[in-house]
Amino acid sequence: MRYIIIGAGAVGGAIGGRLAGAGHEVVLVARGAHYEALRADGLRFLAPDGSYTYRLPTVDGPEALGELRPDDVLVLAVKTQDSEAALRAWGAAPVTGGGTGEERLPLLCAQNGVESQRLALRRFWRVYGVCVWLPATFAEPGVVSAPGAPLTGILHLGRYPHGRDETAHRIAADLARSRFEAPVVPDVQRWQYAKLLGNLANAIEAVSGRLTGDEGRALQERVRAEGEAVLAAAKIAYAGEEEQKTVRADKIRIEPVDGAERGGGSSWQSLSRGTGTIEADYLNGEIALLGRLHGVPTPLNDLLQRLANTFARERREAGSMPVPELVRLADEAVAPV
Repeated sequence: MRYIIIGAGAVGGAIGGRLAGAGHEVVLVARGAHYEALRADGLRFLAPDGSYTYRLPTVDGPEALGELRPDDVLVLAVKTQDSEAALRAWGAAPVTGGGTGEERLPLLCAQNGVESQRLALRRFWRVYGVCVWLPATFAEPGVVSAPGAPLTGILHLGRYPHGRDETAHRIAADLARSRFEAPVVPDVQRWQYAKLLGNLANAIEAVSGRLTGDEGRALQERVRAEGEAVLAAAKIAYAGEEEQKTVRADKIRIEPVDGAERGGGSSWQSLSRGTGTIEADYLNGEIALLGRLHGVPTPLNDLLQRLANTFARERREAGSMPVPELVRLADEAVAPV
């Protein structure tokens, strides 16, 4: 199978780089300065086991490829706010032998949150969800680092909304040969909602940096507790923390990577690059949406969603809000009116 990585940033670049390193056929999809750097110099992939350069076919859209192949696998790795445009473009792309991408090809949603696969299922006949445990950083145009070892990441995957099939197992086998663990599960959403709870802190890191003190950790726990209450009200199951720890064990340790500093998470990286957008609407905003649907107040996630979007829109510096100020705003948000 040929893997088309739609969004070859941190996560997409790491998946594409490792697949290419294991001998699989890979096409990268990017835009802007990253696209230009990939075309000119290839993908420079930095990991604890070394620095690699992969000169892979790189395009900025399906038109540059001509017809897609029947053995293509589309891997959607853009941020959720960019999903609809990507799904529209690649879903309509013709496939050799007849039909279009959305009719004939499998689509993997390797993204944070749970919304993209719903968007995808409106168009694509075969959608696969992926729970992404993959520390990676978009270091600069053309350069992606992934400090995880001995595994680069763990990627639970399965059919969306549920189930598993031969295609999922074939993809998992390719990933397993590429320094990933890729369990094929019938209930991939259970793992994705567990990841969503952890991602609620992305906005905290984005606006106030990494929280290491007691005050910051307490805020993270309050935000997560709000998310747990919403999922309980919505009767949405998720993998518990002990189950996740058992699965991860010591399979992914963060190790030094020559030539790359360890950056923050995906939301922090969006602010650091000044993209003008951030995924908070599909992380904290997902909890806010479910809270409104099921009558559960979500003042902390509402606050974080607003702050993250304001920081992105105004291109404020990542991590620039002092932690005491964020905690003060959080206390005000939950105070009785």
